[in-house]
Amino acid sequence: MRFLTDFADQAVILPLVVAIALALAAQGWRRGALVWLIAVAGTFSVMLALKLTFLACSPLFGPMDIRSPSGHVAAATVVAGGLAALLTGRRMSILPVALLAAVVIGISRLVLGAHSLPEVVLGALVGLCGATALLRFAGPPPPLRLAPIVAVIVVVAALFHGVHLQAEAAIRHTAYRAGLLFAVCHPQPSLPQAARLPTLGQDG
Repeated sequence: MRFLTDFADQAVILPLVVAIALALAAQGWRRGALVWLIAVAGTFSVMLALKLTFLACSPLFGPMDIRSPSGHVAAATVVAGGLAALLTGRRMSILPVALLAAVVIGISRLVLGAHSLPEVVLGALVGLCGATALLRFAGPPPPLRLAPIVAVIVVVAALFHGVHLQAEAAIRHTAYRAGLLFAVCHPQPSLPQAARLPTLGQDG
């Protein structure tokens, strides 16, 4: 399972996203390359905001079993679904490819104990929204040579697979500090029963 989940590590995804953008631009589709970068960056930004929110306010979201939505699943979903959308230009191609990526990486995260099921589902939904936005704004693709793009994907994945970007620790540290600043993230403790009862001679 570690072998599978490492394909969605940020150390693999980030250079892969840049390499695909360069491959698209090299074939003359600059709009597609730009929208690709914006959609993936937007997905990552939303996931970062969600992680900070849920981690900082974990006492509020504890019953939902969500502490840190899965960035691995979101990354795999937006990259796989978005790439399918770019290369085919068809909305129907997004869902099956994105779901396959979400299921494969999601199961690996669950088996490894890295995330709960709600965290995996939330990551998949964010990634799917990013892939859908990508198709909406990229427009129809021009004739593309798929072989160079596939070659780029294989080479980059082979080069960076197994490398890990230790971003989660920094996110958790930032969320902890933010949680200390915002009292709204911490539910007020209930008052003891005696403190809630009016004393004699006060307010009847």
